[in-house]
Amino acid sequence: MNIFAHSDHTAMGTPDVAGFFDPRTFSVQYVVSDPATKQCAIIDPVLDFDEKSGATATHHADELLAYINKKGLSVVWILDTHPHADHFSAAQYLKEKTGAPTAIGQHVTKVQALWKEIYHWPDMPTDGRQWDTLFAEGDTFTIGELKARVMYSPGHTLASITYVIGDAAFVHDTLFQPDFGTARADFPGGDASVLWASIQQILALPAATRLFTGHDYMPDGREPQWESTVAEQRDCNPHLAGVSETDYVALRHKRDSELPMPKLILHSLQVNARGGRLPEPEANGKRYLKIPLDALEGAAWD
Repeated sequence: MNIFAHSDHTAMGTPDVAGFFDPRTFSVQYVVSDPATKQCAIIDPVLDFDEKSGATATHHADELLAYINKKGLSVVWILDTHPHADHFSAAQYLKEKTGAPTAIGQHVTKVQALWKEIYHWPDMPTDGRQWDTLFAEGDTFTIGELKARVMYSPGHTLASITYVIGDAAFVHDTLFQPDFGTARADFPGGDASVLWASIQQILALPAATRLFTGHDYMPDGREPQWESTVAEQRDCNPHLAGVSETDYVALRHKRDSELPMPKLILHSLQVNARGGRLPEPEANGKRYLKIPLDALEGAAWD
């Protein structure tokens, strides 16, 4: 893992946050810990996948575990913000290693039902049983002495949620860094107007709230970054500052129409819609991904 950064707690009841950047997928994984009790949660962990060779590995997840061991932390939650379209989730692997329960938003069942049809999985359970907990809007939980709550934040996907833990909010793919903008809304189940409403809910948090995003695409070649504040997003994000909902939806539609689908979307959803479980081995002991042809728009021929 090439990039790591630590954000210290700001007061009692606020978390320490360690962010780990994966340059292959531009994803950020988090270890969120309570400095008082040393309990922690892992958010959006990455299972390594090389699409050229078909190889899988646990390098990134093992680095999270090494950090947790070094700091003397104990894992009490493994949290996904949504079923990711650009990397495999390591939630199941980390559950096997730590025994901690997994969780995601309850509307993952809608995503499962949608992708069940795309992949033609007649026997696929779509009740969310692949996770230990399905969170609803307003649900609360604890990480040691830290209080956490769940905000339903759809628009990028049907199932996206934000975790607000003390003075930190993990906003997944809804907001990027203030110099880059906001998430696309053209995946199956996405909606730009719904995304706008979710963003406004996040921006209604206190101005000093630390916001941690799920990706960074390093505009103009700068170093990876993933922490901002509500105030910085309000004032500096070009998709939001002085922008109306109508203008935002038009901007989002235009930008999304020019973007190709993520290169791993058809690979990753069949893993992530099952809680990070790889396909079961077939009779020869090998696992196989199933790629539907002509299932999505957004082909990039050039």
